[in-house]
Amino acid sequence: MTSRSQARLPLTHRLRRLRRSAAMRALVRETRLSPDMLMLPLFVCAGEGVRREVPSMPGVFNLSVDEAVRETAAARADGIRSVLLFGLPEQKDDIGSAAYDPEAPVQAAVRAIKRDVADVLVVTDVCLCEYTEHGHCGILIDGDIANDPSVDQLVKVAVSHAAAGADIVAPSDMMDGRVGAIRGALDERGFEQIAIMSYAAKYCSAFYGPFRDAAGSTPKFGDRRSHQMDPANAREALREVAQDIEEGADLVMVKPAVAYLDVIREVKDTFGYPTAAYHVSGEYAMLKAAARNGWIDESRAMMETLTSIRRAGADIVITYYARDAARLLA
Repeated sequence: MTSRSQARLPLTHRLRRLRRSAAMRALVRETRLSPDMLMLPLFVCAGEGVRREVPSMPGVFNLSVDEAVRETAAARADGIRSVLLFGLPEQKDDIGSAAYDPEAPVQAAVRAIKRDVADVLVVTDVCLCEYTEHGHCGILIDGDIANDPSVDQLVKVAVSHAAAGADIVAPSDMMDGRVGAIRGALDERGFEQIAIMSYAAKYCSAFYGPFRDAAGSTPKFGDRRSHQMDPANAREALREVAQDIEEGADLVMVKPAVAYLDVIREVKDTFGYPTAAYHVSGEYAMLKAAARNGWIDESRAMMETLTSIRRAGADIVITYYARDAARLLA
């Protein structure tokens, strides 16, 4: 009598052959991460020698300019080639005027980083929410965020960042027409070489909470649903991206990343543009919290998450884990 093993037909394809060892798995790996595709966000504040941990984001700090330079240099040593700067002003007002003060923390940090760590790309967030007393992303008129007056303010911010030496300005406000207005203003002032990375598909997400803790940008009333995207909409994201590209965006972004992997894939497949995805504060904080409770292996979960963002189509992954991931990739 023929045994079951003897009767079994030979397998032409044994997929496990290519999983037998670490070297074999690395040889056939489809999606690869490298430190130079990771971008590190930094929160820059006034003062000197300030390195204040954000309570809801373990391992993330509010940094004075000198400390931001040190952090950038350390990140560069890890293989990180780009940083994204957010500012924490000493004073706020109704129109966010500190956002375009040439001596504000972001502008000062841009100059210092470009002086001391010249080969790192410096990207600056262009928005008003950190700078307004009310915490909204634009100018309020009769309780509503007024689009065009807000765009006028954002243009001033972008130009001030370019004048300080930023390589890329990144409008994150989601006002209509801001990319075109910024592109026109930069070109008129001789900053034709400054690139724009648009937060093109930025959703009104619950995952921004820890960021608002870090940046002091929680709205004092209302929410941001009038300008940030409805989480239920994917096709609308393509319209947003198309409009920003038409207005002159050089790179486009999807934010958040993990909850919107399908949108990242659609954007990349549809436009083929350099595409960034922001692994946002809440997504980071959840991994940190689970790891601190012993529920997950943090390093493995981190790399699996970042790989999923890259696999979805992101060319640039903005993440607070940038340095940790870069050290593992070395």
